[in-house]
Amino acid sequence: MNALTLIFVALCVFALAYRYYGLFLADKVMGLNDDRQTPAVTMADGHDYVETNKYVLFGHHFAAIAAAGPLLGPVLAAQFGFLPGALWIIVGAVMAGAVHDAIVLFASVRHKGKSLSLIAEAEIGKVAGKVASVAIIFILILTLAGLSIAVVNAMFNSPWGTYTVFCTIPIAMVMGLYMQKVRPGDVKGGSLIGVVLLFLALATGPYIAANPDIAPYFTFSKKQIALFIPIYGFFASVLPVWFLLVPRDYLSTYLKIGTIGLLALGIVVVHPQLQMPALTPYIAGGGPIIPGAVFPFIFITIACGALSGFHAIIGTGTTPKMVAHERDILFVGYGAMLTEGFVAIMALIAACVLVPADYFAINAAPKAFQALHMVPVNLPELSREVGEQVQGRPGGAVSLAVGMAYIFSTIPVMKGMMAYWYHFAIMFEAVFILTAVDAGTRVGRYLLQEMLGKLSPKFLDNKWTPGIIVTSLIFTSAWGYLVYTGDITTIWPLFGMSNQLLATCALIVGTTMLIRLGKAKYAWITAVPGVFMIPVTMSAGYLNVTKNFLPKGLLLLVALSIVLMVLMAVVFAAAFLRWRQLLQITERVEDRYGDLVVETVEEVR
Repeated sequence: MNALTLIFVALCVFALAYRYYGLFLADKVMGLNDDRQTPAVTMADGHDYVETNKYVLFGHHFAAIAAAGPLLGPVLAAQFGFLPGALWIIVGAVMAGAVHDAIVLFASVRHKGKSLSLIAEAEIGKVAGKVASVAIIFILILTLAGLSIAVVNAMFNSPWGTYTVFCTIPIAMVMGLYMQKVRPGDVKGGSLIGVVLLFLALATGPYIAANPDIAPYFTFSKKQIALFIPIYGFFASVLPVWFLLVPRDYLSTYLKIGTIGLLALGIVVVHPQLQMPALTPYIAGGGPIIPGAVFPFIFITIACGALSGFHAIIGTGTTPKMVAHERDILFVGYGAMLTEGFVAIMALIAACVLVPADYFAINAAPKAFQALHMVPVNLPELSREVGEQVQGRPGGAVSLAVGMAYIFSTIPVMKGMMAYWYHFAIMFEAVFILTAVDAGTRVGRYLLQEMLGKLSPKFLDNKWTPGIIVTSLIFTSAWGYLVYTGDITTIWPLFGMSNQLLATCALIVGTTMLIRLGKAKYAWITAVPGVFMIPVTMSAGYLNVTKNFLPKGLLLLVALSIVLMVLMAVVFAAAFLRWRQLLQITERVEDRYGDLVVETVEEVR
């Protein structure tokens, strides 16, 4: 199959979905109305609640949600062939992921920008909310640790990539000061400044790496990078959103979308064939990369890009506090997820243009690849052209970088630039992931403030600096410790299951809110993907425990998996009982917006 055909199909489906299904969600299901003031307006504090231009907010939201999932997940899932991954990405992004993102953002905006756990408490009950809060904060710690380890593996001993990533921090600060203090609201001017400075950083990267006097200052070990990332996360969590977080994410969006657009253009020019077959013999299990069958592991491996619980953390964390108008929820929530779906399709293509033997040689551990009795075809030449040994480097990042570099260097005007594009792709992946780490850390701080606020109301004050610093320090120390001491092989499998379990929880909570708002006839929109994912996630958790963790003696991971599944099962059971209760109510009451609803709920605090 030609890669161009897959791109065309994905673009057509996503465009039609936004135009018709997205507007249906906005008008009929959510009833978005710009006459209702959002928390960014009614609770503006200049620190967390900040009215933000929808294009800038799209940049922040997309950069925050688009982490390792849409890049690495599709690459790993290519083990099953290109067809299962392509189907889940296209159908899942439209019917599950984008719906999930729009609904949770809508729910949080209506609940004063509060977190998913507090929304669950208001919509389902206090027990469900408290159980969800414990599960969510643990899942977030695991998520940030997994994402950060991926960054560590991409940036260590890479002066070019490290230099460019570091440059995005002061560039973002300059943009933030310009758009907030020098020329308030001048998005075009700030964008121009950011793009020019980012281009200079990218252009000077190779010279920095080649200069023996400067390169050592940007060459760090894994342990050093593992310390720098949580330190950065701490400051990104403490500083005002307009100063570092939002402009840096907005800046990164230019790099992300620009690179993916360039990759799509390269595919149009090169017309590469997908070397990977539609289905491989490993769909029934026994593959060297994913230790299980296509069901349920395709849904767990490809998280971001189709459906992801991490998006619920961002969608009920930083983003709802910056939505200026309710109608922006469609563009920011539904639109950003479809954009991420396209990123996932591009990552899948980059992996599948490689010869299968080369793909497996890169992504499988040496012993597992040896058992396949395959012989690499182009791998020795590829390793020579990129200047690094790429065989036996599992995880997806290296094969994605090789695939992207192969496509770029095949364009006639870019012949002989394989090494340049390979290192650019590694840097691109690091930036892609790191922008989710900073937003996730800030959301973790919100969650801790909400939890500690039960003990001391002072922590609920977003202007109380000691509370902000303490909660940020506690949270970054927790996931930073896992990054410094852990390994991606011990954290990532549990992260994959727990991430989708959180997405399931968000869909179930969203369904509850729709029923309460008198939208029961539309509740299937969230209920169908939510209920479908319950057996998917639970079976994946069971298989992780019995086939992966127990045989390796990873008893801690066994315990954590079981605890997470039990906690979420409690939330699901409480939600189903709440559905039954709400569906039995026939009378309608008027809420504070003047709408007729089944029942009003107490404001979350």
